[in-house]
Amino acid sequence: MNEFGHKAKDATIADLGIKHVDGAYWNLSPAELIEETIIGGEGMLTDKGALAVDTGKFTGRSPKDKFIVCDKITENAVWWGDINIKFDPEKFDKLYNRVCAYLQGKTIYVRDSYACADPQYRLNVRVVTESPWHNLFANNLFLRPSQEEILKMVHADWSIICAPGFHADPVTDGTRQSNFAILNFTKRIILIGGTSYTGEIKKGIFSVLNFVLPHDRNVLSMHCSANTGKHNDTAIFFGLSGTGKTTLSADPNRGLIGDDEHGWAEESVFNFEGGCYAKCVNLSQEKEPQIFNAIRFGALVENIEFFEGTTRVDYDNISKTENTRAAYPIDHIDNALNPSSGPAPKNIFFLTCDAFGVLPPISRLDIGQAMYHFISGYTAKVAGTEVGITEPTTTFSACFGKAFLPLHPTKYAELLGQKLKKSKVNVWLVNTGWSGGSYGVGARIKLSYTRAMITAALNGELDKVSYETMPVFGLNIPATCPGVPTEILNPRNTWADKHEYDVKTSSLAASFVKNFAQYAEYANDEILNAAPKMTVNA
Repeated sequence: MNEFGHKAKDATIADLGIKHVDGAYWNLSPAELIEETIIGGEGMLTDKGALAVDTGKFTGRSPKDKFIVCDKITENAVWWGDINIKFDPEKFDKLYNRVCAYLQGKTIYVRDSYACADPQYRLNVRVVTESPWHNLFANNLFLRPSQEEILKMVHADWSIICAPGFHADPVTDGTRQSNFAILNFTKRIILIGGTSYTGEIKKGIFSVLNFVLPHDRNVLSMHCSANTGKHNDTAIFFGLSGTGKTTLSADPNRGLIGDDEHGWAEESVFNFEGGCYAKCVNLSQEKEPQIFNAIRFGALVENIEFFEGTTRVDYDNISKTENTRAAYPIDHIDNALNPSSGPAPKNIFFLTCDAFGVLPPISRLDIGQAMYHFISGYTAKVAGTEVGITEPTTTFSACFGKAFLPLHPTKYAELLGQKLKKSKVNVWLVNTGWSGGSYGVGARIKLSYTRAMITAALNGELDKVSYETMPVFGLNIPATCPGVPTEILNPRNTWADKHEYDVKTSSLAASFVKNFAQYAEYANDEILNAAPKMTVNA
């Protein structure tokens, strides 16, 4: 293994307050990081060559332990509350110094990387990690500069210090418990400790971009996937877990821009990342061949189990967590675009799994409705998805990523509205959930039908048909769609008991209105007028 001991880079580590380490290894290759992990007894290779590790106590993010330093930059700009929790600047400095002291005498791993595939918005990121496999994660998920670019990157725009072995003292340090992830916008540092879950690294920079790009650059930051077709037509897919975002955006006939985090600038949609962090639960080559084949040498898999006596991953085994994950460079996907960007979108899809069977399989939204449904971020969980859920349960996540929004959700929605007004973009609400009744009575809409509807939207075929307006929600439903039975397009027609459908519609509408009440004070009239109209008699 070769130590990259460039003096300017040593000085930069000192600038971060990290001194007297046993060794600082810079920009090691994936093979070297994998070797270090295995030698250290922290991981092993699967039969496909991926590095398998366990993240220990934390197998997911800890939202209640994510903080933002409250200072001159953030005090009047951040949407403070249970999503963005204030942290005192002086306490940050003391905690940061304690983490730096903890790292003294240790071997650390340093990586130069960047976020944002569009050079105009590039953010240089330096990642300092206590373990080699966290550095491998950073290599896979962030964009990878050339050797020439690395030599020029003396100072980073942001730095991430990840020390899972350091545990805070809540009384002394001001944290809630021993783990923490803290963003400091003045010092441009993300400080992570007490947790080995790698997703904190990725989502830390996403939260930074969710503040900087909309607030300072008029770029809409988005929690979505994106692809582009042969005619250079970009499509964006929003959707919470279980709605089909990854499945429906993975199209062998369209180039993948990215699967999770993007920015929409004046003329482009660009990936923030250089890789994918895919869920692995129930993964198979038959269902998700692109993801399955991407998990090979260089990839990192977390919290998985093997078939007994083998190194073959059992993706159906979720005894450690349902949140099993794989982190791999985007070029492990065959149709990934390089650079990871495309023109401004022609179509936007809001995916929802409506387990109540109320929403149409596809409907077209006007600009006000687009902003309203963007803020709402609706889907429904069904029985069996989580402990304690025995019937369909409404779930709302503002802008399809509430946990990562430093600004108020209406700021993102209004920026979306501005962009929709400047260009001709179709916005579609697509229900991948139930039809003919709620979960347990009706049936889930066939994937082949959903694919046909999305294809028709992308090809412009839905621009040529007539539409009818759905009561209460006011959604515009196409009268016909190639490859889809006409009778399923209006959900009310699929229910045997029309009165029961009306009751469910009113109930779901009431849930939307109740959820939106928390944002109404800051929403403009165009957004407010798009709310469901409670006119159906239950």
